Amino acid sequence: MPFNLLPRPIPGLRRARRRKAGLLASAVAVCLVAAGAPAEPLGIGDRLYPTLGNPGYDVASYDLAFSYSGRNDKPLSAVTTIRARTTATLDRLNLDFAHGTVESVEVDGRPARFTGAGEDLVVTPDRPLPLGSWTRITVRHTSDPVAAKDQEGGWVRTTDGLAMANQADAAHLVFPCNDHPSDKAMFTFRITAPNGYTAVANGLPTGTTRGARTTTWAYRSAHPMATELAQVSIGRSTVVHRKGPHGLPVRDVVPTADRKTLEPWLAKTPGQIAWLESKVGTYPFETYGVLMAQASTGFELETQTLSLFEKGIFTEPAYPKWYIESVMVHELSHQWFGDSVSPRTWSDVWLNEGHATWYEELYADEKADHPMEDRMKAAYGASDRWREAGGPPGRPKPPAPGQKIGIFRPNIYDGAALILYALRQEIGRPAFERLEKVWVQQNRDSSVGTADFIRLASAIGGRDLTGFFHDWLYSAKTPPMPGHPDWKPAAPAPAKGAGGPKGGA
Repeated sequence: MPFNLLPRPIPGLRRARRRKAGLLASAVAVCLVAAGAPAEPLGIGDRLYPTLGNPGYDVASYDLAFSYSGRNDKPLSAVTTIRARTTATLDRLNLDFAHGTVESVEVDGRPARFTGAGEDLVVTPDRPLPLGSWTRITVRHTSDPVAAKDQEGGWVRTTDGLAMANQADAAHLVFPCNDHPSDKAMFTFRITAPNGYTAVANGLPTGTTRGARTTTWAYRSAHPMATELAQVSIGRSTVVHRKGPHGLPVRDVVPTADRKTLEPWLAKTPGQIAWLESKVGTYPFETYGVLMAQASTGFELETQTLSLFEKGIFTEPAYPKWYIESVMVHELSHQWFGDSVSPRTWSDVWLNEGHATWYEELYADEKADHPMEDRMKAAYGASDRWREAGGPPGRPKPPAPGQKIGIFRPNIYDGAALILYALRQEIGRPAFERLEKVWVQQNRDSSVGTADFIRLASAIGGRDLTGFFHDWLYSAKTPPMPGHPDWKPAAPAPAKGAGGPKGGA
């Protein structure tokens, strides 16, 4: 009988060459358990999401097959095949997986026992897996697009199908995986849907098989990817193709009925890519595009090579054009900062969001006459409040129970961009601009952390910047801004009952 991993609710985005996470190495020992010990959820010790990721193995590739019935309120049948190399001798291994029914598990072609523990699928092969060996894990399961109570992330139900939003703690609501950005892997997708639907995923298409009633679409990534960046779109969509810089294939996925309306926005992407290449170097992946989903998510998301947007942001007349373009640039910037160069731990998320916010602001400054300095001065005024509410940018407060995306607060957006502004003030514009280019070139396709950025900034800046970064990243109060002694944090709001309104972040 299938084992149901989720009879209970799941708690609730905006929001190869692999460097091994220190977390993974330090946690391996806990995986060396006796075969008869009780199954328990494991993690690699991430400060913000302690049970994410699993010790004892390194995933090289995922092969994901989904079969969609045409109903986005019914579970998809799915097969996930994981190719991994063990980093310890394993009597059993954990995968992150919840919100689906597991039908069977095979390890290296042989049936394996399995059970659930928390949000983990615990697999016991029929023989131990030796240290340094390659293994193939095949899980036949369902993938449920109907969200459990308080669930945020995973499948997003659109008016005509489905899309994915897996950041930061939700890919395992869709498929079994090692759901942590420190373990990037290659991805292959095969999506079967009724004729009349279009399926698109990360990477480039590798073939389409049409049958009498269904079509199977296949895609493969050319670069390793974090699980939180996986994207599958199924809908009554049109894929619009054009060329970007250097002949880069650009493909956008839009509702077929809205193609003409959305075309002026789609046409902006090649120029935005060229602008970012002038700042940080060549685009790091094999393709890019935007997925305009007919859904109300409350966020946009930088899924690798195919950024997810609400269609409504492009059709709502209240949004100024310059603002929409800057949001497009924010998600595009993430292809370098966050996707190609991924965080080693979720405490390093300021590197993702701070950089994307920086280039969003710089684009608005250069293209729409909205001065970055004005926004930075305003951010400086609010920074102390943001730090109090969400923690300093380099050490954000953990999410509250039931709010897994709660780390995405102003302190890691404008608060982190403020650190980059202070750094540019400290080391000068030429050194800062060189740092940005070297950072993404040196760390392409890897997962790195704050200490790596500090080391590189110190090398390029010509002096030890450890103290500078410590103050800006970890202090409860915002340090003085280099070059702007007149900038002051805003006065705290009066306490309740002290004659004024209660302040907030």
